[in-house]
Amino acid sequence: QVQLVESGGGLVQAGGSLRLSCAASGSISLFNAMGWYRQAGGKQRELVAVTTSSSSVTYADSVKGRFTISRDNAKNTMYLQMNTVKPDDTALYFCYARLWGATYWGQGTQVTVSS
Repeated sequence: QVQLVESGGGLVQAGGSLRLSCAASGSISLFNAMGWYRQAGGKQRELVAVTTSSSSVTYADSVKGRFTISRDNAKNTMYLQMNTVKPDDTALYFCYARLWGATYWGQGTQVTVSS
């Protein structure tokens, strides 16, 4: 069973930066993919960024050029560096991992961007 724990959320002013972390219970080098989703109030969960075991990276158009996803295999941790944040980035951010057909989710960390 894979456990994922997010941290780093909080309140930030528009234009500021925040770094989210997702710590995994197992070796993330084994994961087929890891990424971040977010869900704002009353909206569907949407993909923010994903990185695969082949090191390909995909970003949502809304965060391209502002957010960067990365992985530290030695620490079994994935990160989301969020720069130039906007009020529209306010959401509950979830990390997920896919391993051999199974998908695992963290509990989420809240990001609130004030204007």
